[in-house]
Amino acid sequence: MKTDTILILDFGSQYTQLIARRVRELNVYSVVHPCTIGVDSVRKMRPKGIILSGGPHSVYEKHAPELNPELLSLGIPVLGICYGMQAFVKVLGGKVKEARRREYGRAPMYIDDHRSLFFSLPAQSVSWMSHTDQVRQTPPGFSQLAHTANTRFAAVGNSRKKMFGVQFHPEVVHTDHGLQIISNFVFRICECFANWQLGDFIEEQVKAIRTAVGRKNVICGLSGGVDSSTAAVLIHRAIGTRLKCIFVNNGVLRKGEARKVLNVFRDHFHLDVRYANASTAFLRRLKGVVDPERKRKIIGHEFIRVFDAEAKKIRNVKFLVQGTLYPDVIESVSLFGGPTACIKSHHNVGGLPEQMQLKLIEPFRQLFKDEVREIARLLGLPESIVHRQPFPGPGLAIRIIGEVTRERLKVLREADAILHKIIRARGLYREMWQSFCVLLPLKTVGVMGDKRTYEHVVAIRAVTSTDGMTADWAAVDPEILGEVSNTIINNVRGVNRVVYDISSKPPATIEWE
Repeated sequence: MKTDTILILDFGSQYTQLIARRVRELNVYSVVHPCTIGVDSVRKMRPKGIILSGGPHSVYEKHAPELNPELLSLGIPVLGICYGMQAFVKVLGGKVKEARRREYGRAPMYIDDHRSLFFSLPAQSVSWMSHTDQVRQTPPGFSQLAHTANTRFAAVGNSRKKMFGVQFHPEVVHTDHGLQIISNFVFRICECFANWQLGDFIEEQVKAIRTAVGRKNVICGLSGGVDSSTAAVLIHRAIGTRLKCIFVNNGVLRKGEARKVLNVFRDHFHLDVRYANASTAFLRRLKGVVDPERKRKIIGHEFIRVFDAEAKKIRNVKFLVQGTLYPDVIESVSLFGGPTACIKSHHNVGGLPEQMQLKLIEPFRQLFKDEVREIARLLGLPESIVHRQPFPGPGLAIRIIGEVTRERLKVLREADAILHKIIRARGLYREMWQSFCVLLPLKTVGVMGDKRTYEHVVAIRAVTSTDGMTADWAAVDPEILGEVSNTIINNVRGVNRVVYDISSKPPATIEWE
């Protein structure tokens, strides 16, 4: 049976790939392409439905991305989200104008028509809004499906044409019944079959990697995280001993991390792991640097330079594996060259030197973290790796606000080790998406042993999330926070104050830099 596909057209939303993730949760394959894709390409793809993403622009701006009217004449069901809704309304002759009052965050929504998109939903629910413009007049043949106190056309539709639009974002967890809305579109309106599994993805990648690599050798950047570890096992399944793993100690790893990685993959998995201790070179390059983007670029360049040097020691190497994920790509630049706004760059998707001699293999570029964890489980990796919390490529360098020095690294390593020891002992590690310490670029007055102190401040960051695209701060028991604070202050020389970050994403990011 042919796998049904939902095509998502990217108009620049930070949540575009999250839409794709939600469709995959329904076991239906989804693929993202720029809004500029040609009509002929869409015909060849034969998608069962098209979703138009949101975006940061206004449809009436001079250089705003436009929707090709021909896409609406293909007879394929369409769902427009936020900007995507406004784009097709404008094309079909409706009117979009700036709202009298902007609408951001949670908003009570009232459903006016339950027959299609909102089938089985309650009459009132919460929607997640993020817009300054709104539909003032629907195109001919379209009717109002839902409204809020501020937005008359919170959702519109034409059941005969199978075209629907929502002003809110059903793909984010903050919208009540958002997945059900997407499910109604995918199954009731597009008539898709739930016939795509991650197991299919594994086999597709194995075949694709074998074909691309041929008889060449492949280097895998092994960090011990779930992304690179799963990539290593997947690549090994495809090409066996032609996989050569390299572990780079960049000097900004956590306490004891280098030893643990080498022990696990050399002794337990018996992989060919080459150890490159480049910590001195990395720290030398980072000396005096305080800008977070410069830190990321420096670490990215140095990382590839070390890989080039190691690659020259291995014969017949043509490929480098990286565990790049969708969120990395989205927050750096649009995956397909679309209009997505840059939030921050990542070491494995930005700043790569043009002279790099290795071609990239990124098997997880279209996946979210929870999908990679499921693949890891399917491939038989141990639970300690499957559920390992994400750790950024630039490591502790972006958890030290300001200059990275050996002294500040020592302070942060010790504090972070204490935090994780307590979090694990209390059984909270698996409940959190990430938990870590941040060393702030300031000192505060304190009192220890009846003496005045002027020492470092450590911030604790702990969040819950399903995919890393949105996150809530973890409501940790104050007793546990007190234990963490007291233990750090009593055992880490140079720290006299601990604070807790209670910011969610958005508006904050998970990492501080």
